[in-house]
Amino acid sequence: MTIALRVPFIGTRIKGPPIAWITAGFFLACFAPVIVGLVQAWLSIPDAAHGILIAPVAVWLAWRAGPLEDPHPARWLGSAIILVAVVANLFGRVAGVETIPRAAFLLGLVGLTIWFAGWRQILAWWLPFLLMALTIPLPESVIASMTLPLQGIAAKMGAGMLSWRHIPVLLSGNVIKLPGHTLFVSEACSGLRSLTALLSMAILVGALFLKYPVSRILMVALAVVLAVVVNGFRIFMTGFLVFFVDPKLGEGFMHITEGYLLFLISLSILALLTWSFLKLERRLGGRQDA
Repeated sequence: MTIALRVPFIGTRIKGPPIAWITAGFFLACFAPVIVGLVQAWLSIPDAAHGILIAPVAVWLAWRAGPLEDPHPARWLGSAIILVAVVANLFGRVAGVETIPRAAFLLGLVGLTIWFAGWRQILAWWLPFLLMALTIPLPESVIASMTLPLQGIAAKMGAGMLSWRHIPVLLSGNVIKLPGHTLFVSEACSGLRSLTALLSMAILVGALFLKYPVSRILMVALAVVLAVVVNGFRIFMTGFLVFFVDPKLGEGFMHITEGYLLFLISLSILALLTWSFLKLERRLGGRQDA
């Protein structure tokens, strides 16, 4: 006996035995707090804010691809993965480590997909799953270990650009000292937020528009470089405005506005890179056809 249910937004029917649907219901009930907590993290944690945009895109991509017409469910393997996900969820909640239940939720979705449609469906939905993985906030220990080096790189780049413009500057750790002014490269200025957002966007546009794996890898690598360079330029602009215009431009509303403006410029550069790779791929494709 099988039961066919129409999946919302996808508009197709997925068949499965009653026990499969019961298990799926219990799975969603088990992970409901995790889903709510994940959405709250997207809305409250600046470094995870890109999730509120990336997650709906991942769902839309899964909807656009749709389920395979000839699925090959792997019931036992799917059951084992779901069981591991549920146990990991309980362990993470007892241990108070939020990252474990969130990762377990994604693992459980993989298990459900394998249960209903098999490994081929995972391969068909590789991009939605990868994007969903990027929306899971990193542990605070990982963020701390990444933030400090990024702060140092941003401070060195900013100080180097200021020195290049013949502005007297003294760099001491993450502190940039100018005549009469002192700039501190805080954790918020490390560039981690823009790095994660640009990395997600590079993976997305690379998978959607680029054909060759080499182009996609280069796109991701250039997105990382772009995020670091633009953040260093942000520190330079802040110091430049503070030194030549007004010290108030290095704090408050103007400082935040400057960050958003440079992020929009980063997205524009990323779009230009995508266009350049598209042109290059078409040219190479035309030569191969010839």
